[in-house]
Amino acid sequence: METVKPSFGVLDDVKVVYSAVEIAAPTAAAIMGEWGADVTWIENVWSGDSMRDTAWVKEMERRNMRSISLNAFTEEGKEALAGLVKDADIFIESSKGGTYARKGITDEWLWSINPRLVIVHVSGFGLTGVKERVESAAYDLTVAAYAGIVAQNGTPEQPMNIHPYGADYFNALMIVSSSLAALHRVGVTGEGESVEVAMYETMLRVGSYYMMDYLNAGVTYDRPGGRHQNLCGIGLYECADGYIGLCLYGVPQNKYLLEQIGLGDLWGTEEYPEGTSALWLDGPKAELIEQKLEEYLAARSKWDVEKDFVAHRIAAQVVNEIKDVLADEHVALRNNFIEWENAEGKTVRGPNTFPTFAKNPGGFWRPMPNLGQDSRDVLERAGFSDEDIRRFGESGAVKFGEQVEQP
Repeated sequence: METVKPSFGVLDDVKVVYSAVEIAAPTAAAIMGEWGADVTWIENVWSGDSMRDTAWVKEMERRNMRSISLNAFTEEGKEALAGLVKDADIFIESSKGGTYARKGITDEWLWSINPRLVIVHVSGFGLTGVKERVESAAYDLTVAAYAGIVAQNGTPEQPMNIHPYGADYFNALMIVSSSLAALHRVGVTGEGESVEVAMYETMLRVGSYYMMDYLNAGVTYDRPGGRHQNLCGIGLYECADGYIGLCLYGVPQNKYLLEQIGLGDLWGTEEYPEGTSALWLDGPKAELIEQKLEEYLAARSKWDVEKDFVAHRIAAQVVNEIKDVLADEHVALRNNFIEWENAEGKTVRGPNTFPTFAKNPGGFWRPMPNLGQDSRDVLERAGFSDEDIRRFGESGAVKFGEQVEQP
């Protein structure tokens, strides 16, 4: 498997080292790798990243990176880590708050090796605060539940998580953006930065829309299920042959919809004067509007509704199943999916690199490596001698993958 990263992408000159499992931090590193960053993935020396237990998503989330199997919390492992970060731009670690510092890997120690290093600490609840909370295990669902965003989703009978793994993926984007923002600042000042990403705080930011109403006016909304909390014509509606997503807003849009569902006589009245841009759920005829809209849609094909509504500037989209996305002409023309061979030579299909950079496009250069497959290569790149590498292996601080022989 190729070990020399080709030159491509907007992050071609950025080196990222990360130690994390599952989704949030590794996906952030993977995105930067798709944009051209040189990414080294530190896996533990026991079973490696738990993402390896998945059937296919691992091939997407661990492409464009090298794997070293390393226990950084030993004397030799710490020495190896120092070699990896000495010329890195960004180091990301994901653990219970304060784990690395308690093991002697503090920001100050890392900066003594590389003063320009961006250090990103990812945890469920941050590095400071209530000790029991800081040291709590955290996953996608639990941080979203703690942040109050789960309680805003679902039905009145039961709250619902943001699937699939919404909190993890939101946090991945926060990690990317904060890492690169800090790196930009390092370019200005020459001084390293430490970023603390508490996953629940990302979800506070994501869930702030209705939280602001509560904070400032004490207003709460019922969990809306598939509909909007306070507006008519926004949500998921059933048609004769499936579901459609509607986002009704705007003066001409409201006028057209009321006419189509047989309530055109409401337009221009005192209740719904001309110029009404929003049909509020607490409006005088909201229940009737929703009833007539449901009846109208239930008698029509979702495809006909989409075509008609879009032509009249109403945001409407058929709810696609995955198979529908894959068969869509627009998706095909934009080359949204690519194929590659994994380490075993099997063909894998997955999403392309997003977004599109016109002059320095992202890309794919290698599939997910086996556990520790690149241990020797990574250590050699860090400047360690054969003797050092042998010493690391004999101590158990480093494990070598099946495709790489220990010296």
